[in-house]
Amino acid sequence: MTALLKGYMRSSLILRVTIALLLGVVVGLFGGDAVATWLGPVGDLLLRLLTFLIVPIVLFTLMVGINQSREGSVGRVGGKVFAYYLVSTALAIVVGLSVASLFSPGSGMTLDENASFTAPENPGLVDVVLNIVPSNIIGAFAEQNLLGIIFTALVFGFALLKLRQSAQPAAAERLHEVIEGLNSVTLKVMAGVLHVVPIGVFAIVAETVSQQGLDTLLSLGDMVMVLYIALALQLVIYCVIMRLFGVKLGTFFREARTPMATAFATQSSSGTLPLTINAARRLGISRSVYGFSLPLGATLNMDGAAIRIAISAVFAANVIGVPLDFASMVQIVLIGTLVSVGTAGVPGAGIIMIATVFAQVGLPIETVVLLTAIDALVGMGATALNVTGDLVGTTVIARSEGDQLSETPIEADETSAEVSGKA
Repeated sequence: MTALLKGYMRSSLILRVTIALLLGVVVGLFGGDAVATWLGPVGDLLLRLLTFLIVPIVLFTLMVGINQSREGSVGRVGGKVFAYYLVSTALAIVVGLSVASLFSPGSGMTLDENASFTAPENPGLVDVVLNIVPSNIIGAFAEQNLLGIIFTALVFGFALLKLRQSAQPAAAERLHEVIEGLNSVTLKVMAGVLHVVPIGVFAIVAETVSQQGLDTLLSLGDMVMVLYIALALQLVIYCVIMRLFGVKLGTFFREARTPMATAFATQSSSGTLPLTINAARRLGISRSVYGFSLPLGATLNMDGAAIRIAISAVFAANVIGVPLDFASMVQIVLIGTLVSVGTAGVPGAGIIMIATVFAQVGLPIETVVLLTAIDALVGMGATALNVTGDLVGTTVIARSEGDQLSETPIEADETSAEVSGKA
């Protein structure tokens, strides 16, 4: 038993996650309803552990990153992050519309006249902007308000940087050492949580497959197929962009595959954030870059969800027999880009975005009923691409800032020296 445990701890994390995914599918298909009852709490435990790490990772990583960079560089990086995320989201919607128009999912299907659906409330762009400044810091932490946590880290991080540059920096330096220590402790806790990830992934996949089953997949198989084709095309575009910036794809995917697989299983961009940050750290990206771009991307950058919106819109139009015209597609690109901003990176958030876009462009909300049947199946792929897009953007921006990606993984005890050398 001890030898088996040691072998598990020493084996590659991606190998463990991949095996967990495959075993989860098998157990979910043949385990029946009992799977959800027994394994559901195990999957919930993983999500709780990952969520538990979000606040300290975002807060300490960003504060340390700000204090290891020049004052002007954070604003420059922030501008690049916002520009990249807006462009990539719009591009993702264009990709989704193009692929869906080519394959026409939903053609020949009919809408149940008795179907009804109440669209969840979307927070809206104004509320998203207001939520950037939390009225209560503790409330922002308790509610997992990533934008509020980022704002808090930026404000206190810059204040600490100013104090360290003042005439009497001694107290500020001691505080900086404490925050660096807390950041190191957080990374050590995260290293322990990583060992639980494969077990949680197995439980979540088994539960999802047991609840969805093959019947649901086959009944709306064309919609699922088209979505995954579009996701694959967007991934190819990512590869092209990274090569243009001199990123070695093998080096990138060596670290990206673990958060990608975990996001696929958990359907949570925010929940996968600790793993995405760990991947960026192991790639050798500066904390001043990934500490800002990844938490922001988990909230703002939803390329997979954007593709899902586009394909769902074409699907709904085909179901009612009224194909989208060019003007409607342009409207979907604009509205879909705005709607994806600020929508929570958690399971089920895609349905909120889809319903909001449908209401804005005049598509029947009732068609969302059909899409909820495959929500988990398409949400898994969309979330995996969301997380990949965040890490791609972070890597590209880091390269534009002069970072050199590490050919070998950077472990926790090497991080401080690595980043300090880049500051």
